[in-house]
Amino acid sequence: MEAPQADTHETELARHRWRVLILSSIGMFMGTLLTTVVAVALPVIGPALRLSYSEALWVQAIYVLALSVFLIPVGRLADKHGRLRFYLIGLAVFGVFSIACALAFAGSYLVVMRFLQGVGAAFMSSTSVALVTAVFPPQERGKGLGLNAMAGYVGLMAGPPIGGLIVGHASWRWIFLINVPIVVLTLVNAWFLLGAERRDRAAARAAGPKPAAAGSSELPAPAEAKASPGLAETPKGRTSLDWTGTGLLALLLAALLVPLIFVPFWGWTSPRTLGLLAAFVVLLVAFCVVELRVRDPLLDLDLVRRNRAFAAGTTAAFLNYAAVYGVTTLTAAFLEITLDYSPQRAGLIMLVQPAFMTALSPLFGRMSDRIGSRVPATGGMLLAAVGALQMGLLPAQPPAWRILMALSFVGLGMAAFSAPNTSSVMGAVPRSQLSLASGFLGTLRTAGQGVSIGLLGAIAASGLGPTGGRVLFLGEEATAEAISSYADGFRTAMLVAAGLAAAGALVSLVRGGRADQASHR
Repeated sequence: MEAPQADTHETELARHRWRVLILSSIGMFMGTLLTTVVAVALPVIGPALRLSYSEALWVQAIYVLALSVFLIPVGRLADKHGRLRFYLIGLAVFGVFSIACALAFAGSYLVVMRFLQGVGAAFMSSTSVALVTAVFPPQERGKGLGLNAMAGYVGLMAGPPIGGLIVGHASWRWIFLINVPIVVLTLVNAWFLLGAERRDRAAARAAGPKPAAAGSSELPAPAEAKASPGLAETPKGRTSLDWTGTGLLALLLAALLVPLIFVPFWGWTSPRTLGLLAAFVVLLVAFCVVELRVRDPLLDLDLVRRNRAFAAGTTAAFLNYAAVYGVTTLTAAFLEITLDYSPQRAGLIMLVQPAFMTALSPLFGRMSDRIGSRVPATGGMLLAAVGALQMGLLPAQPPAWRILMALSFVGLGMAAFSAPNTSSVMGAVPRSQLSLASGFLGTLRTAGQGVSIGLLGAIAASGLGPTGGRVLFLGEEATAEAISSYADGFRTAMLVAAGLAAAGALVSLVRGGRADQASHR
């Protein structure tokens, strides 16, 4: 796809780019922090609220489902009405329902509040990366996105110790309340930037599309005022969303993610699993048919069909998370179940992966600004594959240094892949579709996580019998025979993860060189 000429005029919001980066990175930090903190605190929350087995599962699953379902529609609306505005709306919603979660008195109430909290997280996630992309020039985009990714990895790394500290010395309700002062301070600091965004949007509408100079072969830069696909202007000038596409997308994501999240508990041959996966295939076909026929689709499928850099980058992200998320989750269980490590010792060993991701993401982001995204992103997937392969080849009683080395490779690979790949994806779309691209990328990441847990988790737990999911993800006791079989299943799952990462590296290679990844801004 040919890239339009980049607009060299610096917007008012771009002059505050570092402040925008800090504010948008706070959302990335809180989102990953909360996910890991809740996972640590759930064994305490369960007895306190007398959660049923089903409610305990849904406390985590419903948040992921809400986040996934709303990413693309919210991204589409944010591109039209203001990304910073939608980011701050999401921040406020996230803060309000953090308080509501802290006040939970029953399991069903907590599940509903977690869903609404996930909606707020979707507003933040679909706009955070788009904001950074919009305010940083193409030659600095990787650096900005690397720092933004670092904030998410800091939250990932800080979550377990913070969660353990809170539940060990205070009420579990504080895992939600710690978000509130951060939200308030961020909203106060970002308030005046809304005026800058409004003035930038007004200036873009007044300027309109810029015609190319006579004899120039360059295309005009896309105008902010131009309606993007998925948002139709009604006769009264109001914006209307593609509701049919939105409904189908929500249903197909639910049909995919629910069985993938619960397959370690239901099993692959369960009627619920097979029925929902079959429904996903039918709904996916229906969604594509509708989006190809509707005048203003929710998702412009040309982004996937005709934009090589976008298609390769998003597919690589899906394969990356399908491989790496399971490595992280299942290795923690391997250390505690098979090697009988204490939770504290296992947690310390698991910190090596996010430590590499946190420290090196900005470095690889800056590297992609200089040499393009294909080399670091592809190399990162290969490094992750090597790390997973090392896990798959571990002996029955491996020394700690081998596990640390394998996790180091995975962490280094994630750092090399994440920011350059995101920069490539965001640079491959017009400025008017940045939040949509961010939402689509986030949706595929979440789907990759679901596939990782569903596929790798099922392989690892295959020898644990019908209660395998409970042993892995809820910490129930396993017999000695089951523990031995889990070690075999874990190694097989890690070899599959290595294969997924290697496939991601091959996909990453086809994104094109630096000349093919010119910015569409």
